[in-house]
This record gives sequence, structure tokens and C-alpha cells, in this order.
Amino acid sequence: MRLLRAGALARVTALVILSVAAVVAQDRPLPDRETFLRDVRAKLRTDSSLQSSYIYTETRREQKLDDRGRVVNESVKVYESYPALPGEDQRWERLMSEDGKPRPASELEKEMRDRQKKAEQLVRESTENPQKQQARLQRDYAEQRREFDAVLDDVMLVFDIKMERREEVNGHDTIVLALTPRANAKPKTREGKQMRAFTVRAWISESDRELVRVDAEAIDTLNMGFGLLARLHKGSKLSFVRTKVNDEVWLPSKVTYTGSARVGLVAVLRRAGVSEFSGYRKFSVDTSTTYQSSPTP
Repeated sequence: MRLLRAGALARVTALVILSVAAVVAQDRPLPDRETFLRDVRAKLRTDSSLQSSYIYTETRREQKLDDRGRVVNESVKVYESYPALPGEDQRWERLMSEDGKPRPASELEKEMRDRQKKAEQLVRESTENPQKQQARLQRDYAEQRREFDAVLDDVMLVFDIKMERREEVNGHDTIVLALTPRANAKPKTREGKQMRAFTVRAWISESDRELVRVDAEAIDTLNMGFGLLARLHKGSKLSFVRTKVNDEVWLPSKVTYTGSARVGLVAVLRRAGVSEFSGYRKFSVDTSTTYQSSPTP
């Protein structure tokens, strides 16, 4: 009986301590807004640049929906994704399997051999004229940074950003931000003009000042492409989650979306999907083995 009472007392004491800790955490003032946003902006980089040193696996699930939101068809594709080589705009992806069926090993091996030949050629060219190669890479990076900074400028211009509260996400303490588009904002970039159709909620790691999660919802129909050729409908949603890999860098973990769009004058596409990123490992290219991967440190 004494042991029972002691155990009950211990549980009650623990609950009281946790409750007090939670209240203290909520009572603790939120960071200064301007300083916090400035720190967050300084940490932001495009995910493509963050992923440029990694190989990873991406699993894409896409569902076709009927007009009642019911699943009509689903496809699952698994890709192995490699960083782009110098001169390429996009990463190289190898389709590994589709709907649970692996591709033939002979096809995968041929694709890798062809890719290695291209990489070896680029390595030889960069070795012959390293100054030219380095100058080109620096120009490309500077241009990408200018474009990204312009988009970040539009984020601050388009949205009224409010700090709401603290919240734990996947074991990380975060600050929750609510982003509401301003009625008369005049962004300069294409991405900024598209932002005006969305409300956004963002979770930022309080210690790292890194983006942990973003949820966005279309509050208006968004014209995409030329005129009425494509329109993303109001109510479409997107969620984006990042994870800290080996306590080193924040990288994409999961993207989910659901919504509908009109393509052309009559066709309406209703889709839902999930992309999951896993198996991050460091990537390198050299003149001997060409393609290498190694565990992240």
C-alpha cells in the first residue's frame, strides 16, 4: 500500500512539474520579431543548393481524385537523385522502381555508365582550365543568389508576418509564424506575384533559426502559365517538412499536396501526392571512380 501511494505521489509530482514547465515556457517572451526574421533570412538558402552535396532517395506517390475527392488511381515511383554536374540546371534522377516493380539491373547499370562518361569528360575539361570553370561557377552562384534574394524581398513585401507562439515539431522547439498576404502588395518577381494567392504558416527552429515546416493554402484562384491555360483552384494545399540530417544541415524530408487545377478551357485535374526524401549521403566526383557516395559525417 505504501509503495502504491508512493508511486501515485511520484506520478502526480511529475505531472505538476511538467505542467509548471509548460506554463513557464509559454510565459517566456517570444524573440524580438525583427531580429528573429533577420536571423532567419540570413540562414535561408534554396533547398537545391543545400542538397547539392548529397545523393538521396525520393519516393513520389501521386493520386488521381474524382470530383468527390475519392482516389481513382495511384502511382508510386522511387528515384535515386544525384547533384547536377557543372553546366546542368537540374539534378540527375534515376527511376529505380515503379509501383513496386524494380527496373532491370542492366538498364540501371547502362544509365550509370553513360552518366559516368559525361562526368569524366567534365572533370577533364575543368582540369584543363580550372580558372575558367571556377569563374563560371562563381557567376552561376552569384546569379542564383540574386534571384533568391529578390524572392525573399518579395516575401517581406507581400506578407504581413506575425509571431504566434512556441510549438514543438519533431522534437524541436519552434516559433510559429503566420503569413497573410497584404491587399496592395506589388511584388517584382513571378514567385512574389504567386504568393499573393496563399496564406502561409511557418515553423522556425528557435535555436537554429532554420525552417522546419511550412503549410500553405490557396485563398484565391491562381493563374499559371499563359492566361487561362492553367489555373490552380482556391483551397489547394501544400505542406513542406524539413529534418536535421546528422545534426549537421536541415534538408527536405516530406512534401504533401492536394488540390485541383484547370488546364486548357475545360479539363480539370484533381491530384493529391506525397514526396518523401530519405537516405541522404555525401556525394563526390573525381577522375578515378567518378561517382562516389559516403555516409554523412
